[in-house]
Amino acid sequence: MDIWSKQKRSEVMSKIKGKNTKPEKLLRSALFKLGYRFRIHQKNLPGKPDIVLTKYKTAIFVHGCFWHYHKDCKEGRIPSTNTKFWQNKLSKNIERDLKNIQNIETLGWKVAVVWECEIEKEIENALTKLVALFNRNKC
Repeated sequence: MDIWSKQKRSEVMSKIKGKNTKPEKLLRSALFKLGYRFRIHQKNLPGKPDIVLTKYKTAIFVHGCFWHYHKDCKEGRIPSTNTKFWQNKLSKNIERDLKNIQNIETLGWKVAVVWECEIEKEIENALTKLVALFNRNKC
């Protein structure tokens, strides 16, 4: 049972942003402080990656734990109401994510997925992994 009416739930869900989320901004800020320059939401790459470092030919997706069903996180769970809808919705998101990653890699790019919980709890580890990825086979 939902705690809000259908109308209130619809209003709340409509305000959830898909771009420039708090985790994206935190990661972009940290990368910028380290001296990395990037573009955001590049339309010419499959899936419009959240952060693109052309110099390193690297695309970064910042995934929300709920919306992309992060299985290693307490936020990555199927809601107890309207379960079939959410299972279908989240599985389609996962399929789309994998397809976009494969398509970008086919173009010769490196791809990183950084989870919302990684940014919130251990951003330094996430940055270390990203810097290692940037420096691997530098273009």
